[in-house]
Amino acid sequence: MVINHIDKLFVTSDAATIIRELEVEHPAAKMMILSSQMQEQEVGDGTNFVLILAGSLLESAEDLLKMGLTPTEVVEGYELALRKALELLPTLVCSEIKDMQSEAEVKRAIRPSVMSKQYGNEDFITDLVTKACMSIVSDKNTTFNVDNVRVTKILGAGLYSSQVLQGMVFRREAEGNITSMDKTKIAVYTCPVDIASTETKGTVLIKSAQELKDFSRGEENQLEEQIKGIAATGAKVIVAGGKFGDMALHYVNKYNLMAVRLLSKFDLRRLCKTVGATALPRLTPPSPDELGYCDRVYTDELGETGVVVFRQEAAESKIATVVVRGSTDNLMDDIERAIDDGVNNFKALTKDGRLLAGGGACEMELARLVNEFGDTCPGLEQYAIKRFASALEVFPKVLADNAGTKATEVLSRLYAAHQEGKTTAAFNVEGEGADTTLDAVEAGILDPWVTKHWALKYAAAAACTVLKVDQIIMAKRAGGPKPRENKNWDED
Repeated sequence: MVINHIDKLFVTSDAATIIRELEVEHPAAKMMILSSQMQEQEVGDGTNFVLILAGSLLESAEDLLKMGLTPTEVVEGYELALRKALELLPTLVCSEIKDMQSEAEVKRAIRPSVMSKQYGNEDFITDLVTKACMSIVSDKNTTFNVDNVRVTKILGAGLYSSQVLQGMVFRREAEGNITSMDKTKIAVYTCPVDIASTETKGTVLIKSAQELKDFSRGEENQLEEQIKGIAATGAKVIVAGGKFGDMALHYVNKYNLMAVRLLSKFDLRRLCKTVGATALPRLTPPSPDELGYCDRVYTDELGETGVVVFRQEAAESKIATVVVRGSTDNLMDDIERAIDDGVNNFKALTKDGRLLAGGGACEMELARLVNEFGDTCPGLEQYAIKRFASALEVFPKVLADNAGTKATEVLSRLYAAHQEGKTTAAFNVEGEGADTTLDAVEAGILDPWVTKHWALKYAAAAACTVLKVDQIIMAKRAGGPKPRENKNWDED
């Protein structure tokens, strides 16, 4: 449970969120946090992996330094071990996803990452993520943008009422009287829909009631012409980034148009992408190229929240929205983070479909192979290489500690299994006694190759950078001493 500097509450197991909301002062810890944030930007998952491995490498380095090795020797050993580990990593690939259109294959790869955030709800959430991602990736299109899967959180009901919609969902009400339109053209404006104000301040001298009537009628006629012109292009829905004036709404209702106001310019851009429209800066009738098209625009009520839905019924849409329902905001935030991890994993798979055994299996096999490589190296680096291998054992250890079993027993059983050639033997969280190992591939515990590859790089880089530092010099915060408080200031 994290409470950040603006007193916002987070209840989460997501490492990226925890470190983003904590204010860390220590420079060495900051280095590790920066490397895990790079992992978040590069892959979108595996931030915890970076932190745990970097911490474990530094812990091992402390023992080596006490033994009398110099930091340079330790760093050289670590870098050799990292190179060897990255060389060995492709040999540990246990399966590959060739077809991104196969729902069953994609689910198999996304499920473990969702499971780490939302244990128990992983099948349902994986289903949502897979549907959303696959609906916006076509056979021809290989690039996948994470931003195209939107999440809208609506309080009420339960997680199992969540759904995926093609198109976009906004927590807004429609402005006018008309609340739904089918197979409609859409005009999008970034400006308010209202009587245009003059650019210069002018003074108008009105002498009679008739002149006043004519003056306001002139303004009204001009506005009516604009709305009529928009309606004449075939557009049935007007979306604006500014407010709809009362007079404008009157004409919008008169010409049977639906009016929707969006407050965010980013939402406007995304909507333009979804419906294929061009956002116009002035209230002019759009040309046929500038109009968007949507199969269905309607308002709906979920719980007590009114929403406007722009729904594309066609098989292929540019943007999909996951509507998340839940009992509290914290719960929905955590589900959103799980969905985000799932979507990022899908993106990683579009780059590289290779998968490694999870549950500590890949790390144990790497530890065994790097250890063997250490025996073949002469010189003092050998110690550092072996410590790199033992640092990789931290993952099954952490899993064992969290599951409440003895870490040393688990490690010895895993080592025994890996020595027998069972390269995918992993830790079984639910097993007891002799059942503490299982086959990760059979159990469906898989990690993307890209995640592990970058995580090893970033963790080793952070640990080596900290080791290369001779001394940490902290600068004092600016501001100087606080002024003395004078209680009797008004008597001076």
